[in-house]
Amino acid sequence: MKITETGGITAARNLAELRRALGAWRQAGQSVALIPTMGALHAGHLSLIARGKSLCDRAVASIFVNPTQFGPNEDLSRYPRDEDGDLRKLAQAGCDLAFLPSADEMYPEGFSTSISPGPLGEILEGHFRPGHFSGVATVVTKLLLQVLPDIACFGEKDYQQLQVIRRVTSDLNLPVRIEAVETLREVDGLAMSSRNAYLTPEQRRRAPALHFALTEVARRARKGDPVAAAWGTHSLLGAGFDKVDYCLVCDAETLLPVERIERKARVLAAAWLGRTRLIDNLPLDPP
Repeated sequence: MKITETGGITAARNLAELRRALGAWRQAGQSVALIPTMGALHAGHLSLIARGKSLCDRAVASIFVNPTQFGPNEDLSRYPRDEDGDLRKLAQAGCDLAFLPSADEMYPEGFSTSISPGPLGEILEGHFRPGHFSGVATVVTKLLLQVLPDIACFGEKDYQQLQVIRRVTSDLNLPVRIEAVETLREVDGLAMSSRNAYLTPEQRRRAPALHFALTEVARRARKGDPVAAAWGTHSLLGAGFDKVDYCLVCDAETLLPVERIERKARVLAAAWLGRTRLIDNLPLDPP
């Protein structure tokens, strides 16, 4: 198999090609950062590339819309895809290699293994999206074993995902450092996300209310307001969100709800604008 160059970046589409490129780097004693993505890249993804490049000699970005983390009524078929645009962005960001496996490459016929992240994967997003984090944990573990990076970069916007991956890599003794990268936001505070492309102009106008609500919930919780999270839910509904799955103040490590801020916490929310589900979170340090 021959590794190809597409959009100005070297692209590997199967494990043989991936290992050939990685082998040359390892022989040269170079360190490697992995940035797993599902494509539809934006500035937030590129900030992960930049962090990886700042920490390692080489950066690999995977682009794979993972079917096992989507539920039967979720948006797998309509998830935005732009391979040519993604490859151009990766090249401009200085990424060294794009890994673009097919579903058959990742899940060949007869594939039957999955990883359960335990209780951490069953709350919040795991409650509303049953099986989601098993799919995430399985595909990320495969990517980590395929690339064997020194560092893997993940955004804090998907904070529960970050914690699940930290738990899985720790529990399985995977030899990789998980590097968290701060959420990148639009000028009006909306967290950058591939799913923002689904929003109508009117929904996009309302969407920044999510960040505003989280900021206010954090302020109230830090002052000891016992109904800060409930205020956040009412604020989102009043701002035009159609449904709020959750708005909670949680322990930053266990993600279990807390009433008092005695150690690092996190304000997390998931809410709907039409058919588009937005998630966001903010750190909350003790007063």
